[in-house]
Parts: sequence; C-alpha cells; structure tokens
Amino acid sequence: MRYIRIILALLLFTMIGFYLLEQSDRSTKSSINELDNIFIKGRESLLKSKVVPEMPVLTNGGELFEWIGKSSEELVEQLGDPIRKDKSAYHYTWWVYSNDGNQYLQFGIQEDEIQTIFATGERNDMAPIEIGQSRQAVQDALATIKTDFQYEKEVAYEAGVSSYRFQLSEEDFNKRPLIKLTDNLFLQTYFDTFTNQLSSVRIMTGDVLLRHRPYGLEYRGNIPEDPSFSDEEWEEIEAGMEKQIYDMTNVIRRNHERSTLKEENSVSLVAFKHSKDMEENNYFSHYSQDGSGLKERLALEDVYYSSAGENIAAQYTDAPAAMEGWLNSEGHREALLNESYTHLGVGVYRLYYTQNFLQRPE
Repeated sequence: MRYIRIILALLLFTMIGFYLLEQSDRSTKSSINELDNIFIKGRESLLKSKVVPEMPVLTNGGELFEWIGKSSEELVEQLGDPIRKDKSAYHYTWWVYSNDGNQYLQFGIQEDEIQTIFATGERNDMAPIEIGQSRQAVQDALATIKTDFQYEKEVAYEAGVSSYRFQLSEEDFNKRPLIKLTDNLFLQTYFDTFTNQLSSVRIMTGDVLLRHRPYGLEYRGNIPEDPSFSDEEWEEIEAGMEKQIYDMTNVIRRNHERSTLKEENSVSLVAFKHSKDMEENNYFSHYSQDGSGLKERLALEDVYYSSAGENIAAQYTDAPAAMEGWLNSEGHREALLNESYTHLGVGVYRLYYTQNFLQRPE
C-alpha cells in the first residue's frame, strides 16, 4: 500500500511539472510576441513620425557647409529627387531643388559628390547667416564659426605645390566678398547693394573656385584648363541656365513682393537669338548690328504685348552670377522687379544671357 502511495505521488509531481513547464513555455512565447509587437509598433511610430522635408532644414551654418563632399544618395535620402538636373559648364551637374515659392537650392555634383552649393530665397534656413541680413550682421554671424572673421580683399588657396591668390576689386568686395572657411572650402556672399542685405550664397571647394575664376588671380604652379564642349553639350548647358534664370527671377520677385512671371517660349526664342548674335559677332548691346532693337526683334516673331523690357549680360560664370549682376545694376533691377510685367522669355548662348520681359493685357 505504501508503494502505491509513492507511485501516485510521483505521478502527481510529474503532472504538476509538465503543467508548469507548459505554462512557462506559453509565458516565454507570450513575452516574445509582446516584444515583437512593441518593436513593430515602435517601427510604425517611427515611420509615421518620419517626415521627408519639402526642402532641407539646415539648423546651423555647419550643416550647410557640411553638405560639401556628401553623396547624391545622401542628398536624395534627405531631400528627395530634384526637380531637374542641369549640366553645367564646369563638369559638375546642378541638382535643382525648389518649392515654387521663395526657396531655391542648387547642388553641384561631380563623381557622386557635392562640390558646390548655391542658395537663395528667404525661407532657406542657413543659420547663423540668413538671407536678408545686413553685411555687418553676416560678418558678426560668421565670426561665431570662424574666429576673428573679417572680409578680405585677398584670399589665398594652396593645392599641392601650386599656390593661388584671389584678388577682389572694390566692386567684388562690396557685392560678392569671398570667405575662406577651411583650407579647401570657400563661401561667396552675394549682397544686394541697394538694400545692403544678403541676397544669396555660394559654397564651393577650392577646385570649383579655380575653375570659375570669378576674381583676379595670381598663381604659381598649375591652373585648370578651360573646359571644352561640343555644340550638343553647350545646348544642354544653355537650356539648364535658361531654366535657372527663369526660376531665380521669380524667387527674387517674390522676395520683393512682386507677381510671378509666366514663361513665354516665343519670347525665349527672341532672347536666345539675340544672345547668339552678340556672341557670334562679338558685341554687347541692346541693339543688333543692323540697328534693330527689342521692338523689331519681337515683331519678327509676331509677339504681341503692351510694354516690354530687356536685360543682357555677358561673361558671367553661370546663371546665378548673372542674376546677381542684374540685381545690382539699377536699370536691370528696374526691369527685374517691374510690377507691370506678366511674362518672361530667357535665352542663353554660351556665356551671353538675355531676359525679355513683357506686359500683356489680362
């Protein structure tokens, strides 16, 4: 009888053990499932909270400058795809970002690395500097990231055994001073001299600066050769610059509370023909060599309008530089900001630029 009790006790303990083991297993599986649910919910929460910005949020000057050297993949990851990619005359490709408002950015990418940036528009966050600041305010702000910062009329750069010294004229110094941020990083600050406010900025490597050569230059050693392009390549470059000028014109107009201009292809053709004529015949004037002016050129293409105006420029490094040149010239500025104009045509041939403005009745 005692043995039977012992056997029954052992059976009872065994059943209890299996029950506890099963409950433990269920508890473990439940805990794993709970952790999976937490992880999944956490991921969903992160995905829901991840907002792809319409334009870059640059919280401090360092972040803006640190774009240099980053890859196109990183750019797309943060900003998405550009509205277009424009071939430049300096071997890099401009990736253009704009929200059709008053934010505008161009990233120059070569061999999958950002080599230069152009930025304008009041809503771009590029602290410690910002569009609209006075010259002194920009100087004070830059002093927070570059000790003892001062604008200089001569800026040095070294690459290997070669040395370079960029020399700024009085006009350069007032309108677009050059700042050396590091040994191989430079900043151009474009100022609107009519308002004494920062209009746009350009950040670039020393190599890009040498290819542009926007200032007087003394050097020892090697200098990059001027780029050579086929006619087909130039057509692509010119088309990109025309679009950039159209975009930037409307950004500038919005910043000055002017209406947006509509693009007019027939007028763009008139502008292109005049730019080409000036380049091929080596002259620079609003009047063609046969004495005809804008009125006659528009009539040839049967363009109707109630009033018209024209801006021309030559030998600027690119479209942003030409735009800043017009903004700082009284007559060109008046056309650029004229409240009555409704349409715009842009024509670029090589480094000759023409804007034709029209007022058309509603």
